[in-house]
Amino acid sequence: MKVQRQRKIVELITEKDIETQEELAKCLVDEGYAVTQATVSRDIRELNLTKVSINGGKQKYVLPHSKNMTINSKYIRVLKDGILSMTCAGNLLVVRTVAGMAMAVAAAIDAINMKEVAGCIAGDDTIMCAIRDAHDTENVKKHLESFII
Repeated sequence: MKVQRQRKIVELITEKDIETQEELAKCLVDEGYAVTQATVSRDIRELNLTKVSINGGKQKYVLPHSKNMTINSKYIRVLKDGILSMTCAGNLLVVRTVAGMAMAVAAAIDAINMKEVAGCIAGDDTIMCAIRDAHDTENVKKHLESFII
């Protein structure tokens, strides 16, 4: 049942612009699946779904992209639309984003595959990027700024 439900989720987010867990749960119920918000939340986490901006300032769930993809216009658009400011703090780069965009921006940063970035942790509107060496933090910031300016 879980595999079928998750396949249906992939089908739904591919066909529709689904913005919230509640909206996804309603679509699943309409398709005959008995789900709770907790089940939908777990499925989203297990499928590694992320949100990206779409026209009109809305967001939608999408499947994760391969780590070895080249930087494309979608990632650059997410960075441009999502990043408000960046601050260096030792070996951390603190990235402030539009509310609700931190996960999408973090996914875009990860997709860039900068060897200096050990990883990102995203909240709702803040990302902590761990930089391998404190001396590289400013360079990572400048590299990201090159995409959004």
